[in-house]
Amino acid sequence: MIICVTGPMAAGKNAAAKLLEKRGWFCIDADTLVHEAIESEADKIIRTFSQDAKKCGIDIVRQDGSIDRRSLGKIVFSDASLLAKQEAIVYPAIEKCAMQKIDSHEAKNIALNAAVLYKTPTLMRLCRAILYVEAPFWMRLLRAKKRDGETIRAICKRFRAQRGLYRNYKQTGIPIVKVRNVSSLSALEWNTEKALRRIEGLN
Repeated sequence: MIICVTGPMAAGKNAAAKLLEKRGWFCIDADTLVHEAIESEADKIIRTFSQDAKKCGIDIVRQDGSIDRRSLGKIVFSDASLLAKQEAIVYPAIEKCAMQKIDSHEAKNIALNAAVLYKTPTLMRLCRAILYVEAPFWMRLLRAKKRDGETIRAICKRFRAQRGLYRNYKQTGIPIVKVRNVSSLSALEWNTEKALRRIEGLN
């Protein structure tokens, strides 16, 4: 069985994924896939965004020749058209990397831990269900502040970029099972186990 583990920023999807790993699930982390995809498509990305980087006064290439993901992010997340360009390059590579991991692993249960898996239809169609981790806005704000050390304004900007996340997943037509993460890790574990039982009961 393959499921998608997702949710808005700082809701706790990574924590839920770790709990699944404790139960023997093979979890594929989208952040790792993005890193691998960017590295594999580095030359194309540099060619595509070098002029935009120059205009912004940002160097997206490190001294060792690798891509500076943070600098690249500053460029693409400031312009929807540039973000679309990056996604057109990176997402096919992400799908390829993920499929290789899925095909080479013998795990009975696999979880794809990703914020925007709906943008990769090939992977989304493999999922039996979506485990959607959620938490109140103020709680996510405090968690993000503690974790990332960014300003409230910067965090809220990242939150706004995820508006419509649940709606986008609902539009896939794949069953969504919500998991509330509002207190302790043990409570999240309990809620995750309940959600898994619901998923296992789906036709």
